Amino acid sequence: MNGVGTTGVGFLIAVYMSVCSSVSAQTTEREQLRPVDWVRQAVAKVCGKPQLSGLEIQEIVPQSWLLNEKRQPNSHSPVRITIRLALPEGDELKLESRLINGLTRQFRASYSKADGVKLQPRLLAIADGNCVIQSGRAIRHGANPWIFLDQLDGDLETLRWSETLQAPWPSGSDPGGVRVALVDSGLAYDLPLFRDRLARDLNGVPIGYDFWDLDPWPYDGDTSRGAFLPIRHGTAVASILAQEAPFAALVPYRYPRPDMNRMADIVQRAANDQIRILAMPLGSNNPDDWNGFANALKDQNILAIVSAGNNGRNIDQAPVYPAALPLENIITVTSADNFGRLASGSNWGRNTVDIMLPAENLTVTDFRGASGVSSGSSYAVPRLAALAARLLRKDPELSAKDLKARIMALATPSPFETRDAVSAGWIPDPTLD
Repeated sequence: MNGVGTTGVGFLIAVYMSVCSSVSAQTTEREQLRPVDWVRQAVAKVCGKPQLSGLEIQEIVPQSWLLNEKRQPNSHSPVRITIRLALPEGDELKLESRLINGLTRQFRASYSKADGVKLQPRLLAIADGNCVIQSGRAIRHGANPWIFLDQLDGDLETLRWSETLQAPWPSGSDPGGVRVALVDSGLAYDLPLFRDRLARDLNGVPIGYDFWDLDPWPYDGDTSRGAFLPIRHGTAVASILAQEAPFAALVPYRYPRPDMNRMADIVQRAANDQIRILAMPLGSNNPDDWNGFANALKDQNILAIVSAGNNGRNIDQAPVYPAALPLENIITVTSADNFGRLASGSNWGRNTVDIMLPAENLTVTDFRGASGVSSGSSYAVPRLAALAARLLRKDPELSAKDLKARIMALATPSPFETRDAVSAGWIPDPTLD
């Protein structure tokens, strides 16, 4: 008789049943592990052990598989070690050790859930140098489009407070007036300060857009340093514009950090939305980030008001973009104190920076609606944009080049700035036009 004998068949069946039992046990274990279990386990087994390699960590974290290991600045004297582990069902665990003199100063463990081809960050645990979890952050999705960031106690269960990451547009109607687009980290557009100031289409829907996530809700939050640690910048900037040009219709565009080629799409959308002023308190050192933007903007009747930056340097010699772009419909602005002296840390450049104006210790409204104080060339941008909006309100037929000329004519030499810092001079009070 060909094939396996009775004894062999019994052996194969036994092996098959054993494998099935093992898989079933692993599945049960996997189902029992919640995101909080994964991050607690990682803190318990990995924190305080920077000598462990990624492969060793893979062995002590069950059901994980090493995806990537990065030691900065190098493997001999790292100050930051990042380990990425694949988990069952395509989920991911990211571990980060921050070191001083080879000892753990802080340890972070974050869990992301697989959602199709994307990973959705869900939970972050932050432990101290003694590997005690001090706090956590969880991203929670409500009814679309609501997304919340929950701040947690060290038990990773007790809620301290919640922040909004994404919200639906508030209802309302178009306020009319000069349309000013703010290209920044987004806007907390649900705050009372902005609800009635949003430019809207014929159906009453605000015309802002999120060019980062490619969705209609450009809520304030730069997540380039991590989904759990958003930088909120755009709301504070927009609050200056709302104070100094309350008649302006605001259009928030969240800038496309993942793909700066989309800056060209922002220009085209702005043109379609009949926007005359782009307020842009942002920049980078890479000129390639701005090629598409420059080509799209150069022939548009749109005035872009951009920040010189806050690197404390001469950008004639070490350019920042788009500030250094040689376009006729761009104004580059930097921050001065109330006496007309270049503010500490603000960039300058006789050939690339056009105007400086007071933008230090300004009262702003942050994304929570709380009052605060901010400084820097980012806040010079909305002050100059508000001035441009007031000039355009008086004379709507001004072209972008003529509007720029009107603004430049308001600048005078500063009596207290000894450096040849800007081309046109300073505007002592941009609220006077």
